[in-house]
Amino acid sequence: MLLQDAKPFTAKAKQLLAPFRDSWLTGSVIIALLAAAPILAVAFLAMTSNGDFWGHMVQNVLPGYITTTLLLMAGVGLGTFVVGTGTAWLTATCEFPGRKFFGWALFLPMAVPAYIIAYLYTDLLEYAGPVQKSLRGLMGWQTPRDYWFPEIRSVGGATAMMTLVLYPYVYLLARSAFLEQSSAVLEAGRILGRGPWRNFFTIALPLARPALVVGISLVLMEVLNDFGTVDFFAVKTFTAGIYDVWLNMGNVGGAAQLALILLLFVSLLLFAERWARRRQRFDSQTQRAPANNTQKLEGLHSALAIIACSLPIILGFVIPAAMLVSYSIRFWGDEANEKIWQAAWNSLTLSGTAALVVTAIGLFLAFAVRENGGKTIKSVSRIASMGYAIPGAVLAVGVMIPLAGLDNRIDAFFRASFGHSTGLLFSGTIFAILCGYSARFIYLTFSTVEAGLSRITPNMEGAASTLGAGRWEILKTIHIPLLRGALATAVLLVLVDSMKELPMTMLLRPFNFETLATHVHQYASDELFEESALAALMIVIAGIIPVILLSLTISKSRGQ
Repeated sequence: MLLQDAKPFTAKAKQLLAPFRDSWLTGSVIIALLAAAPILAVAFLAMTSNGDFWGHMVQNVLPGYITTTLLLMAGVGLGTFVVGTGTAWLTATCEFPGRKFFGWALFLPMAVPAYIIAYLYTDLLEYAGPVQKSLRGLMGWQTPRDYWFPEIRSVGGATAMMTLVLYPYVYLLARSAFLEQSSAVLEAGRILGRGPWRNFFTIALPLARPALVVGISLVLMEVLNDFGTVDFFAVKTFTAGIYDVWLNMGNVGGAAQLALILLLFVSLLLFAERWARRRQRFDSQTQRAPANNTQKLEGLHSALAIIACSLPIILGFVIPAAMLVSYSIRFWGDEANEKIWQAAWNSLTLSGTAALVVTAIGLFLAFAVRENGGKTIKSVSRIASMGYAIPGAVLAVGVMIPLAGLDNRIDAFFRASFGHSTGLLFSGTIFAILCGYSARFIYLTFSTVEAGLSRITPNMEGAASTLGAGRWEILKTIHIPLLRGALATAVLLVLVDSMKELPMTMLLRPFNFETLATHVHQYASDELFEESALAALMIVIAGIIPVILLSLTISKSRGQ
């Protein structure tokens, strides 16, 4: 009787588990669960931690964190919108000297991490810096009471620094949107008597709204992820608060509670981005007009356009790069020592390993989606790649919690059984950093490889299947050789982003383990940034490589 009752339940269980017999789906689910584990760990610890500290945070520090974070997001969002959209409109729709040069050069500030540009401009603009020294010598001022100069280490200073290096996110998407807009629509506006400004505000800008929303959303996620800039400027945002509560106060539960609120910020941001584009569909039935139909600027208008496009490049790349080269030459003897080469080797091996691991994961996910094609696996792939939207500090807390628990259990077992302590096997090791990097950068490799797979015709797979090749053999003999370019791009993107990653590396690194990013941050915190300029220059040079690839890819797609 019991066996008969159990048959319907067994049949139903088999029916539910049937889709997971597919090895691609099973593997994807495992990857998604591992990627989501840090977020679940943060939520669990935050909800089960001591409420006394939470009460202290709500009363004393939380309002300040919320206010500062919102001010920073609003300032950087507005700044990147103005700079990115304005320069995108000029290079996409106007004809003036240097337009083609500015078209790709405006990407260059993307190669400079926000924390490096913050260190450089602090040296340049602080009271003892060359700018204020020159002003005092020129004007005869003696003390700070004699004149007013904006404070670089402030919310306003952090806003300016982040705007200078993050506007390319908006510029990239806005320029693509303007280039793809129908020239007939804009020409109709001119025929109806609308001038260039009115055409821009009433036609071009509304049509580009979906792209602008995505670009600004990416910028705001970078703002939430930033640690180096806000820490150096003593701006108390959530990321800086997580670091302070965890390492300085020794309260992991409190850090998890702050991380959960920051995660809520990200969720609201993603929801707002989707909601803003919920009914936005813009279809263009006509092609973009050729370049000779662009508006030609002359005289004062041409000069203003050149100045508007030059300033972001000069402030965001030329001045920082020149200062880094100057400092590197001046302090070469002091800086080119064993420490920097060890940090460079650590960065290269750590980032290289992460790039290979994450690219392999991205390749598996992308091929799984192509082979299975169902809604379930597409949803699973989204969960697996959502880490890119999560700030590094949040992921660091989430990675440390389960790994520390695992270490404690293993250590307790060996102490009870053999009287020997195993120490830290997973948390506080390179393995922890690799877990964090993997959870954060899967999206980069998955999206890159998926785009590469979309250009491979299914007929090749069909022919191989007809000849008796299995899925793994098709992947090995057909897809991987054809995906060499996409795979190389994916490896490079993760390699460079891992080298620049600061908050996650700071929180998860082993004791006395330095990368180029942590090396620069440590020297800057000790007011010795000039002596770490060579390390900072290495990071910038590494960042230029994907910028060049991006420019070449865009030029190739436009046939330029």
